[in-house]
Amino acid sequence: MVGLGPADVPPSAAVKFFGAGTAACIADLITFPLDTAKVRLQVQGEGKSTSGAGKGSALKYRGVFGTIATMVRTEGPTSLYSGLVAGLQRQMSFASVRIGLYDSVKQFYTKGSDHVGISTRLLAGCTTGAMAVALAQPTDVVKVRFQAQARSSPRARRYCSTIDAYTTIAKEEGIRGLWKGTAPNIARSAIVNCTELVTYDFIKDTLLKSTPMTDNLPCHFLSAFGAGLCTTVIASPVDVIKTRYMNSAPGQYSSVLDCAAAMMNKEGPLAFYKGFMPSFLRLGSWNVAMFVTYEQLKRAMMSAS
Repeated sequence: MVGLGPADVPPSAAVKFFGAGTAACIADLITFPLDTAKVRLQVQGEGKSTSGAGKGSALKYRGVFGTIATMVRTEGPTSLYSGLVAGLQRQMSFASVRIGLYDSVKQFYTKGSDHVGISTRLLAGCTTGAMAVALAQPTDVVKVRFQAQARSSPRARRYCSTIDAYTTIAKEEGIRGLWKGTAPNIARSAIVNCTELVTYDFIKDTLLKSTPMTDNLPCHFLSAFGAGLCTTVIASPVDVIKTRYMNSAPGQYSSVLDCAAAMMNKEGPLAFYKGFMPSFLRLGSWNVAMFVTYEQLKRAMMSAS
């Protein structure tokens, strides 16, 4: 199980809650440039048609490392961490709920039973994912908008600070603006949370039961890497739609479905997998960094208590 610590003594809900938030912040610090590159690739081509001779020359970013190199060259190295403050705020609130409370919710649904089926794991993942979005949506909106804006162009800068972003969005778009994209984010979170946590949980259980592996670093690494790969494949289309919709100007899209339809009509089905490689590099490395750190933090916090 995800929640077991030394000597098979389950850590408390508080240990999991704070451990998950801290581990997610550490993972974000390590992988944030990949996440920024993913956002830039996802919003690239927004509003443009796939027809026309100038299609190829209009692409500013090509590939994850090309995107990072272009950003460093044109905007400076710090542009890779644009929106980091909002990102850390997001992880401290978002991951604490969706990951930290996963085992507790899973136990709630099983009513203390040791037998945990796949349906119970999926239900627990959906529940904590939706709860996390309800709490952390404004931080996600601000993070995406900071990552999408180019520092090299003053006209493209919509906000000058994190606080300015929160206040400007609320002033210009109303409080609802801070919750823009909640529907696709709930869908994405449910998919990501179910795939990520359930896959990690399942792979870890399988390795512990079917191989000589013990509950240690190699087991955590393999489980986290597998979870990152599965999550990227399944969640990429919803992630791209969420990014486009959150970053859109007021009135650009009438709904989330309108955003998805516009992407399909103007850019084709491959648009839903824009930024796939940085998404995989980011989710794979993020999962490894987060789960490995999370497991160690749980043990350290339990030993200190």
